[in-house]
Amino acid sequence: MITIRKATLADISFLVDFQQKLAQETENVTLDTVVLHKGMQALFDDPSKGFYNVVEDNGTVIGCHMITYEWSDWRNGLVWWLQSVYVIESYRKQGIFKLMYENIVNIIQKDPSLIGLRLYVDKSNARAMKVYESIGMNGEHYTVYEWMK
Repeated sequence: MITIRKATLADISFLVDFQQKLAQETENVTLDTVVLHKGMQALFDDPSKGFYNVVEDNGTVIGCHMITYEWSDWRNGLVWWLQSVYVIESYRKQGIFKLMYENIVNIIQKDPSLIGLRLYVDKSNARAMKVYESIGMNGEHYTVYEWMK
C-alpha cells in the first residue's frame, strides 16, 4: 500500500541518497554528502525553511519531495514550492509523482492561507516537464533566473 507522510530525522539517510541520485540523473552534478546532510539537518531544525514528505510502499521509502515557502504580497498568501522530487527507478511510470502532487494540491485546497504551487525544472529535463504538463501544470508564465554563490 502506497502512503505519503511527513519525513522525520530517521529518513535522512534515504533523503541524502535520493538527492544525490536526483542531482546526478537530472543535472550530472555530484553533491557533497557532508554539505547535503547539513542542509537537510538545517531543514529539520528549522521548519520555517520547509519540509520533506516521503512516499512509502508497505513501509519501504520509495520517493520524496520537499516543500519550501514563498510569501506573495500580491495575493496575500503563501505559495508552496515543490522541490527535490525523487522516485526510485523501479517505481517510476506508476503514478507515484501524481499521488505526491494530488496530496499537495489537496492540502493547499483545504487551507485558505495557501494559494498555489510552483516548481522549477532544469530546461534539459524533458522527461520531468512532460510529467508536469500531463498533470495540468503550466510552465508558460514565468522564467526563473538565478544567481548562486
